Order: sequence, then C-alpha cells, then structure tokens
Amino acid sequence: MDTPDRSRSAEELMAVVSQLNRRMRAASPEGALTPSQRIVLGRLHDGPATTAALARAEHVRPQSMRVTLGVLEESGLVERSPHPTDGRQVVFSLTEAGRLRLGALRQAKETWLADAIAARLDAEEQRVLAHAIELMKRLVRS
Repeated sequence: MDTPDRSRSAEELMAVVSQLNRRMRAASPEGALTPSQRIVLGRLHDGPATTAALARAEHVRPQSMRVTLGVLEESGLVERSPHPTDGRQVVFSLTEAGRLRLGALRQAKETWLADAIAARLDAEEQRVLAHAIELMKRLVRS
C-alpha cells in the first residue's frame, strides 16, 4: 500500500474509533461523569494510585488531576488513604460505589456494542469484524 493509501487508512481508522467511542459513551447511563472522570475510575480499577501517578498516566498537570479526583471523592466514587511508604503522599482507590459505577458504565457500553453488531452486521460481516479486531490487536502490540 502506498503512502497516500496508508495515510487515508490511518485517518479513517482514527475517525471511526473516535466515533465508536463517542457512541459507546452516549450509551452509558452515567452521563454526569466526564471522560476524564471515567478514565480515572478505570485506572483506579487496576489499583490505588497517587495524584501524581494518575496525572503522569493521563498527561495532565497534577492540579488538573486533583480537581478530577476531588469531584470523584465528593461523589463517593473514590477515597483517599495514606501512602503506605511515603507519609507526604496519599493514594486514591475506588470505593464500592465507584466499582459499581464503573461496572455499570462498562456493561452499558458492551451491551450497546454487542446489540449493534448483532443488529447491523450479518454473519459474514461479524467474521470479518473478528478478523479486523485481531489485526487491531497486532497494531497496538507493535
């Protein structure tokens, strides 16, 4: 494939992935959460983290991450505790309410996507999609 075709494929793939993400976000019942708040909940699902670590992971300033964490804490979705080895820091983790909210968000997205695949793609297209998913996995592993 020559460069203009590769560039066009890359551009189209980025656009469709972005649109797909927007559609899945719209399908989730928790519209009050911002994308940043949803991402932080997802990161904390992997385990507790400091404000600085979350800010680095999301490429934002620590001050911005503090605001996001503050809103989530006020909502009862995350909680803070002392850092286990550094008394100057705190770590944030999901509360049970945060785990439930994150689970509901993920379930709503998965349900919307599974329903859309079943309703809009025939059996052969679903096989092609499964193959395309494997190709996309290879892209992200490279």
